[in-house]
Amino acid sequence: MTADPQSTTSDGEPDLGRRMRSERLLATLQPFSRVVVVSHVNPDPDSLASMLGVKALVEATQPGKPVLLTLDGIIARSENRAMVDLIRIPMVPVEAANPDAATAVVMVDTQPRTGRRSSEAATPQVVIDHHDTGGVLDGVLFRDIRTHLGATSTMITGYLIEQRVIVPPALATALLYGIESETMGYPREASSLDDGALIWLFPRADKDLLARIRNPKLPQSHFATFQNALANAFLYDHLVVSWCGSVTQPDIVAEIADFFIRFDQVNWALAAGVFDGQMKLSLRAGQLGGRAGETLQAVVNGLGHAGGHDKRAGGAIALADPCPEGVEGLLRTIRRRLLDQLQIDEQQGRRLLNACPVIQAP
Repeated sequence: MTADPQSTTSDGEPDLGRRMRSERLLATLQPFSRVVVVSHVNPDPDSLASMLGVKALVEATQPGKPVLLTLDGIIARSENRAMVDLIRIPMVPVEAANPDAATAVVMVDTQPRTGRRSSEAATPQVVIDHHDTGGVLDGVLFRDIRTHLGATSTMITGYLIEQRVIVPPALATALLYGIESETMGYPREASSLDDGALIWLFPRADKDLLARIRNPKLPQSHFATFQNALANAFLYDHLVVSWCGSVTQPDIVAEIADFFIRFDQVNWALAAGVFDGQMKLSLRAGQLGGRAGETLQAVVNGLGHAGGHDKRAGGAIALADPCPEGVEGLLRTIRRRLLDQLQIDEQQGRRLLNACPVIQAP
């Protein structure tokens, strides 16, 4: 899991394996007396596990050095909340981190200035990521960006193996779930390194803990959002566009997009919903080569921000006019732009489902 010539060194040149990545990472962190680990807003399992893995790596190899994990935004999705609660991932709000000259900022599962953070005030010393939505890396001392991998947790697992760090069951469970959550879609965005990491982590993971994270209890609002999304889903050739309405947590928009991309008549699925004064967007492509991240970036250009993978992308647009008419107008603009990007005739649109009959309550 250590030889991979497709990553880059801190000066942007190909790494030819002169030193293990973990050695170069730790050498970068050595002069600093404190480490702060950050990720993207509303962190997902891959970013949560990666942050926890960095903490374990530094604490094992540079004992006594404080490592602070931060939370940008909220933990929204039920599975993610279960992961944080059950594994007991310690985090503080990112605004409370207060990095100084003696602090190394390690950014995982995202890159600077890609629109996936609430603030870009601090330039990280380290960036570790697997996304192909490139960021601004000026001033970054160590970068490990491998876009052919399915998960950042795979990279962190590799570091731990290289440094022979003992991985306890809770950390193995987090890393396993982080990789699994990123690579479980079809077609899979994964490599042999992701599969190797899964094989290495599985016997070390707590299977009961993993099952509890995978299957959390869901609130009533979850089902209400699915009802709204199904009632307001429209087909345009091989694209389904679904309106979720106002949602109680932003990650459910991504869950809706994941749900609709399984429909056998579509290759693309867009879900949209309103949360905290923003229109949240999730785009899914049903096959590799879709370049969902670039597509959604083009759709929201000049309106908001977006980023993502080949098959999955997310974005957000601040609502200038939060009234229903303003929201509907923005949704029409997004739909029209996406149809243009996919070269689909808007006149082909039709409602996905007819209204269902309602039975009398028993």
